[in-house]
Amino acid sequence: MINKLIKNIEEKDAPVVVGLDPMLSYIPEHIKKAAFDKYGETLAGAGEAIWIYNKGIIDATYDLIPAVKPQIAMYEQFGIDGLVAYKKTCDYARSKNLVVIGDIKRGDIGSTSEAYAVGHLGKVQVGSKSYAAFDEDFVTVNPYLGTDGVKPFVDVCKEHDKGIFVLVKTSNPSSGEFQDKLIDGKPLYELVAEKVIEWGEACMGDTYSNVGCVVGATYPEQGKILRKLMPKTYILVPGYGAQGGKASDLVHYFNSDGLGAIINSSRGIIAAYKQEKYSKFGEAAYADASRQAVIDMIEDINKAKGEM
Repeated sequence: MINKLIKNIEEKDAPVVVGLDPMLSYIPEHIKKAAFDKYGETLAGAGEAIWIYNKGIIDATYDLIPAVKPQIAMYEQFGIDGLVAYKKTCDYARSKNLVVIGDIKRGDIGSTSEAYAVGHLGKVQVGSKSYAAFDEDFVTVNPYLGTDGVKPFVDVCKEHDKGIFVLVKTSNPSSGEFQDKLIDGKPLYELVAEKVIEWGEACMGDTYSNVGCVVGATYPEQGKILRKLMPKTYILVPGYGAQGGKASDLVHYFNSDGLGAIINSSRGIIAAYKQEKYSKFGEAAYADASRQAVIDMIEDINKAKGEM
């Protein structure tokens, strides 16, 4: 699957991913009104509004971007109806030839980890038939439980040509409470990175591994270190834009081949119409605002890469 992601990135010259992390407060009133008129102010109404909102953004941007990254918590908060919207979003994005990175941050052991892996990346057996339930292309994985928690995902990735991004150095302010602690002279995030390399060697694509990692845009110095340490590991980089990550800080996340990293922006894209810069589009043309924000992001990152 990493080969497909790289192919999409190269064809569109766009090392970016749009985070589909919808909040009801982001969704234009006309979409919410139509959904609530149909289903009432219910969880089903919320799910419908999210789905229509996402569809509009995908329709406006799919020709520009290689991938989307729906964050499952934003859907789970609306229960089963939210998960239906999540599944519709994943399926629709894949129908547009986008790679789907399910931001699920799962991490458990044994049969539980295997069930997560099967449910999101593999196929579940039902009698004589098998089904791909959520069927994302990649998912994010929390490595805190060690190899027992990650290996079931790697096994499913090998069987079904899927991929994972393992949390290594996250973008949130308190990540250092654990991730920066020194163990035998090394920060914990470097020790996790070494395990990611080991796991990835068993699941290679042509030039990069199907086992990638997550390194936040807000910690560029650590990003430099990890890029050198993990030359065959693709880095998913959250934190651009709204969280303070700048394109000029992100060039060191890329390898000399211009590949190796994919930069995420969520509310900076999907709620672009709420920003002063894109306010001229208005609520009705929210998707057009998102398209322009994507164009600007790609230009910003590629310009910074060109100055490496």
